[in-house]
Amino acid sequence: MKEPAPPYAGEGPHALWHVSEDVSLVRFEPHLLPEHALDEPLVWAIDTRHLPLYWFPRACPRATFWATDETTDDDVERFLDSDRRRRVHAIEAVWLEPMRTTRVVAYRVPEEPFERWDRFWISRAAVEPLELVELGDLLGRHADAEIELRIVPGLLPLWDKVVNSTLDFSGIRLRNATLAR
Repeated sequence: MKEPAPPYAGEGPHALWHVSEDVSLVRFEPHLLPEHALDEPLVWAIDTRHLPLYWFPRACPRATFWATDETTDDDVERFLDSDRRRRVHAIEAVWLEPMRTTRVVAYRVPEEPFERWDRFWISRAAVEPLELVELGDLLGRHADAEIELRIVPGLLPLWDKVVNSTLDFSGIRLRNATLAR
């Protein structure tokens, strides 16, 4: 099991969440995700600690990274401005406007029937949400959480450096990145 990401300002209590641009969902049905190793219909959720990985429009490619106990001091200096507690989320500049204008919500879901899988939580049964939370200004949400939102001209060159470092990371929707390596 991977070490969790560092806490963020205003984190709140542990809960499970499903993030979406669809504000009309009343039930989550298990479905296949072809890009995942688990080849069965599932409902996916994320816990509060890792919820910021989804404070983005759905299609937005993002590189997120932070230090662990195994991260070298050189990598902390190089990527995190010498701050071991820093979390960095990086997006391409073309995604700034969608970050400002896309409506994204988080559905809190019950912990039953979920089980942990890597950083995620999975359920083989359908799930009804307990509440809907508007995420609002995604740029402001990052700032309030003291998570650096780094704007880069091309995501893939940074991503290559991050995955070849001693940092922990999560890359989401990287196939949507606009600039080649």
